[in-house]
Amino acid sequence: MDATTNGVQTPPSDASREAASASGPRKLKILMLHGYTQSGPLFHAKTRSLEKLLAKAFPPAPPPPHKPSALSKIYPGGPQLFYPTAPIRLLPADIPGFSPDAPTDDSSPAPDAWGWWKKDDATGGYANLEEGLDRIAEAIKEAGGIDGVIGFSQGAAAAAMVASLLQPGRKEAFDKYREAHPDALAYPRSWEGLRELHPQGLKFAAAYSGFYAGSPWYTAFYEPKISCPVLHFIGSLDTVVEESRSLELVAACEEGTGKTVYHPGGHFVPVSKEWGAVLVGFIRQCLEVKQEEKLEDVDMPL
Repeated sequence: MDATTNGVQTPPSDASREAASASGPRKLKILMLHGYTQSGPLFHAKTRSLEKLLAKAFPPAPPPPHKPSALSKIYPGGPQLFYPTAPIRLLPADIPGFSPDAPTDDSSPAPDAWGWWKKDDATGGYANLEEGLDRIAEAIKEAGGIDGVIGFSQGAAAAAMVASLLQPGRKEAFDKYREAHPDALAYPRSWEGLRELHPQGLKFAAAYSGFYAGSPWYTAFYEPKISCPVLHFIGSLDTVVEESRSLELVAACEEGTGKTVYHPGGHFVPVSKEWGAVLVGFIRQCLEVKQEEKLEDVDMPL
C-alpha cells in the first residue's frame, strides 16, 4: 500500500527517507484521517481551505530582524499536514447506497474508496480494524511523530482512537481490560514504539461527525476517558452519523478538556472561514496551554 503525504502518494520507503531526513525547522505536524469511502488525496482536496487557514494562522518564523510570535518560535517550520489513505479497498457492495439489482460493468475499475475498517453487522464489530490502526501507526512513524490529529466521520472515530492509544497509561488499561475480557481488542503492537515519540500524548484532536465504537471489544479505548483535548464538530442536519453517537464520543472524553460545537449543516467538514476559525482558535489554545505546562515543569534555579 502506498503512503500518502500531503495528498501525494509515494512508496513507503521514499516517505520514510523524506521524514528521516527532515532536519529543517520544527513543524506543527497534523495527521488528517479521511472518512469511509474516501482517500487521502480526496480528503486533502476537500480540506484544502482548512490547510490554507492553518498555514496563515501558524506561519513559519520570519527571517531576522523580524520578531517571531511565541508559537512560531516553537514551530518555526509552520504546519505540515499528512493525509494517509486507509488500507482497506472497498468494493461497490461495501459502499452505502449500493443496489445489487443495478447493472454493473465488470470491466470498470474498482472505485477509489477506502476504509479504516468495515462494520460487521452480524457481530457489531469492526473487521480489519487492526489493519487500519497499523496503517495509521505507519503514517505517524513516517512523519516522525505528530502534534495533533483531525478526522472526519469514520476518520474522526479513528482520530479519537489515535488520541487514546497515545495517551500515557493506555497500554496498561488495555492489558487490564483484557484480563477480564480475553476477546477484547489488544493494544496494537505497531503502536508500542510510538509512545516514546509522544511521552505526554497528543496536544489536540478534532473530530468532525465522529462517533463512539460501542462494542465491548473496544471499551479500553475509552476507559479511562480520553484526556487529550478534543474539538467535536456535530452537524445539525447530519443524517449519516446520529447526534447521539457523536455525543457518546463526547462523553468518552474527560470533561472540561475539549469543546463541542454544532454547525448548521449535514455530513461534511465545514471549511468556511467562520468554522475554520473555531478550529484554529482551539488548536492555538491547546498549544499555548501545553507550552505553559512545559514551562511549569522546568526546575527554576533559586
